[in-house]
Amino acid sequence: MPRLLTITAIAASYFVFAILLNSVGTVILQSINTFGISKPEAATLEGFKDLTIAFVSFLVASFIPRIGYKLAMMAGLLLVSVACLLTPVTGEFIAVKLLFASIGAAFALVKVSVYALVGLLSHDTRSHSSLLNTIEGIFMVGVLSGYWIFSAFVDPLNPSSASWMEVYYWLAGLLVITFLLVLFSPLPAPDAAHKEQSAAAAFTGMIKLAWQPLVIIFVFSIFLYVLIEQGIGSWLPTFNNEVLHLPVDISVQITSLFALSIALGRLLAGQALRFINWFPFLLGCAVLMAVLILITLPLAQGHQNDAVSSLFDAPVAAFMLPLIGLLMAPLYPILNSVMLSALDTHKQAAMTGLIVVFSALGGTTGSLITGYLFEHAGGQQAFYMLLVPIAGIIASIFLFRQISSKDQTAIASC
Repeated sequence: MPRLLTITAIAASYFVFAILLNSVGTVILQSINTFGISKPEAATLEGFKDLTIAFVSFLVASFIPRIGYKLAMMAGLLLVSVACLLTPVTGEFIAVKLLFASIGAAFALVKVSVYALVGLLSHDTRSHSSLLNTIEGIFMVGVLSGYWIFSAFVDPLNPSSASWMEVYYWLAGLLVITFLLVLFSPLPAPDAAHKEQSAAAAFTGMIKLAWQPLVIIFVFSIFLYVLIEQGIGSWLPTFNNEVLHLPVDISVQITSLFALSIALGRLLAGQALRFINWFPFLLGCAVLMAVLILITLPLAQGHQNDAVSSLFDAPVAAFMLPLIGLLMAPLYPILNSVMLSALDTHKQAAMTGLIVVFSALGGTTGSLITGYLFEHAGGQQAFYMLLVPIAGIIASIFLFRQISSKDQTAIASC
């Protein structure tokens, strides 16, 4: 029972941050409509979120085990609760920017804690992969829920209305409930190795870890993966609205299929990997991602349909493009699990810090590049350019397998 309560608290924290973090695509679209800003300016929301994640993770990842995972998670939840309550009161774009900066700082604390706790709750690589995939799957359920929650507050008859910001009052309530769940849950404490290690040594250890060849390839893979995921996730609502000419509320709702595809893909991957080696499985997924883009985007060419009034009226392309999530879903948790399970538990917080930093940098890069191309070349060309990082993912998967067996021993001794 205590273990179940612990996992529930971890999952609930990840769930609520999934809603907040991945609302950026919806908020970008609504900010353009409500505040009359340009697409590149709206894309800076990704930077406020992800650069803050990267900065905070880099500074505190190696220290979080010293203060305790429970305290770190509670601090993050409390910070965002306050920010959510203040944002609709202010009702300005600057408040939205500061909200996403708060979300980023808090998520850095929560993700490092969650990933470290998964290591403490797992006894081998198989159990680690299983629990991490479950947690990441719940994260995607949160993403899926977020699209529908936010779309419920969008006024389809007045897209420029600021009524959508009232959603943050409800999210503040959910954050408070999650805060109480974490408070009363028996979260494991960091092991003794963290208490014996000085703060300077912990930080130095994270820097040393980053220079290992396998880690370099690994974080490059993570960077590219998140670049693709955020490039699609952040701009798919705008793609649906401006390229496929769907109403705003339906554009947001249909984007939820992307999150649903990722959640389903991770659940299916967990079963498939019982019988298939991870390398050909991930390689096949990456290749099929490129194929799906090449098939789907021409279907959106010149689409004009002002009569769309429900999901059932949407064109085929609107349903096909989100399916890329089904293919990309296994990449992130599998690569993370392979890397983390090769380390002692006292090194996993530092590695998670690196994961969070490069995930954040990839997310910001993906959103900014896609937003710039969307503004100056159009939505289709912006999404075609995602083929470049997909090619990089394919190359990095080959390199990761090639040097993993040779370098894991060196990493374990850092």
